[in-house]
Amino acid sequence: MIAEAWARRRYKAAFVNKIDEALGEAYETQSWLDDALDGAYLSKQDFDRLDDRYAAIGGMLSRMIDRADDFCKYALTIARSHARKNLRSLITDH
Repeated sequence: MIAEAWARRRYKAAFVNKIDEALGEAYETQSWLDDALDGAYLSKQDFDRLDDRYAAIGGMLSRMIDRADDFCKYALTIARSHARKNLRSLITDH
């Protein structure tokens, strides 16, 4: 989902939506970690290590949503320059 968000960063709403979906998946992972600990599939030490990693990833995804303009700004510049170039070639190729 993060790769899809990056590919769609030309549109801020699409970018935020995909990152938000990735964050939802991270929450689901945390739920599975809780279940694995409760079922004694994970030691407390392994749970803590993985849960810390989950928290770091969740924080990064949240910051990406909060700073979506920073991620999408460059993509809009690229898209506009390609559009201008394509428009120029349509006009000058005839």
